[in-house]
Amino acid sequence: MPALRPTGSFHTRVSILDLKQVSATWLGHHGASFLSPTQRTNPSDTRKRLLEATEWLFIEGGYEAMSLRHITARAGANLAAVNYHFGSKEALVQELLSQRLDRLNRERLQLLSACERQRPEGLDARAVLAMLFVPAFRLSHGSASGPAFMRLLGRVYSDPSPFIQDFLQQHYRSISGRFFEAFARALPSLPRGELGLRLHFALKALSGMLAGEDMQQLIASISKGEAINDTELLARLISLVSPILTAPSGNTEQVKLIEQVLQQDQVTAEATRTTPPAADTDSRRQGIPPSTLWIQDGRPAS
Repeated sequence: MPALRPTGSFHTRVSILDLKQVSATWLGHHGASFLSPTQRTNPSDTRKRLLEATEWLFIEGGYEAMSLRHITARAGANLAAVNYHFGSKEALVQELLSQRLDRLNRERLQLLSACERQRPEGLDARAVLAMLFVPAFRLSHGSASGPAFMRLLGRVYSDPSPFIQDFLQQHYRSISGRFFEAFARALPSLPRGELGLRLHFALKALSGMLAGEDMQQLIASISKGEAINDTELLARLISLVSPILTAPSGNTEQVKLIEQVLQQDQVTAEATRTTPPAADTDSRRQGIPPSTLWIQDGRPAS
């Protein structure tokens, strides 16, 4: 600090930077006395609230849409608490993901190893796909993970943020590699590059369904209004996604079919330039979210 200068009475002239440094140090020791009764809680409670708030905000909007201001407001905490417990938004999210995913990935790997020992001749690709999600469904019923676990898992694997994708690559690359090799043995006719592309689409599709807000609507449609357990639900979801892995690649007949559609598209696009399309006046469609419109249209008319 600068030297003291007497000016008739005892004063100390310090820079703004000095004041900030002194204030930060003092608040670190005494700042709790200025917190409200709801904020003056056990530090472990504050840490838990910050993690829970981060989890829900991440599920709702993804990593990029989530700010520390949003997190602290939802948790009833302040930025100092984030800095004290985690240090940064990035470290906070990493802690959340580690808590949720470390155990899941260990159990996935254990399940894969056990099934490979039981079936040394090889596994079905649908069974390998199920091994990625069966432990997740089980953990979603446990108190340690809670009902938001499946939506969190879906968001993690569908979130486009480079930070999230880099985290997954750095922390779980070895597990991803083990499962990739299991899929490669189950689908030996697929070139590895083609397999990687198909796995990307298949897992994105399944994760997107799990992360969606209309998951309950999807479950109701799959179950047709009847009770359905996790086994039946997961079997149905995998049946929807697994053809991405097993369907034959585009052949001459498929290419010809798409060419016909493209040609027809050019004709209809030219026609609509002069004739605007009629408005959709179907009252059944009023207020129906686009993501569930297809499902409703597939049901018998009431």
